[in-house]
Amino acid sequence: MADERTEVEVEGRTLSLSNLDKVMWPKSKTTKGEAIDYYARVAETLVPHLAQRPLTRVRFPDGVDGQRFYEKRIPKGAPEWVRAEPVGMDRVGEIDFVVCDDTPSLVWLAQMGALELHPSLSKVQAMECPSVLAFDLDPGPPAAMRECCTVALRVRDLFEGIGLECFPKTSGSKGIQVYVPLNGDVTYERTKPFAHAVARALEKAEPALVVSRMTKSLRIGKVLVDWSQNTRSKTTVAAYSLRARERPTISTPVTWDEVEAGAQGDDELAFVAEDVLERIEKHGDLFEPVLTLEQPLPDYG
Repeated sequence: MADERTEVEVEGRTLSLSNLDKVMWPKSKTTKGEAIDYYARVAETLVPHLAQRPLTRVRFPDGVDGQRFYEKRIPKGAPEWVRAEPVGMDRVGEIDFVVCDDTPSLVWLAQMGALELHPSLSKVQAMECPSVLAFDLDPGPPAAMRECCTVALRVRDLFEGIGLECFPKTSGSKGIQVYVPLNGDVTYERTKPFAHAVARALEKAEPALVVSRMTKSLRIGKVLVDWSQNTRSKTTVAAYSLRARERPTISTPVTWDEVEAGAQGDDELAFVAEDVLERIEKHGDLFEPVLTLEQPLPDYG
């Protein structure tokens, strides 16, 4: 029997949605329709964090327990109104990436099973210039969210010491990510070694808690400060993106007060769709300064 399809109008675009009752997160029984609904409702806040950026999508045609694949190229048959931009990539040449600049494109991505959204740190018009420094704080068991929050506070204190603001969000998985807005013309040639130097400085200051190297044997009970995301070819999960975990958790901007509570073990910092929508209603977009705040990267020796 043919799949039932539902046509909807989104900001003047007609989209054909299918398999809305398909369960995408089996343990929570969350459906594809619910994922699409979340993305449609959060679009006003999420889209600015995707706009102008090459977007890698993680697609799950059969749900989070099935096959996943990372997709960079815009697929054949995409609506003509979905923006595509050519971006030169090492070893593979030029790729036409999706650039999600509006709500219809976001809903179309969700319809295609793109549950996770991973934008570049750069905009298409300036691919050599990341708009942020990004640090992914990933715990090695038995370390967990509490330890990640402690390290996030160390990152904050370090940058405060050199006069820069930074902003935390959950990864939507086990850890915390800290973004330092730049929004200038600095290139990866400076940001990557700077981020590496930060990670090594944190490791030197707290060797029992922090590790800056990926080696799994070194990460037991510590928090990896992953500085390697600061690379032109890499992407990081977007603020407000769903994650393919047991539950449909979301990469969620948080306050430093919440991070401090997490460091005390008072808050697990895990959020699902209704939590996030309520938080936006209450706080607005806590990650908005990441898009607008201009900060110079200091020299270092």
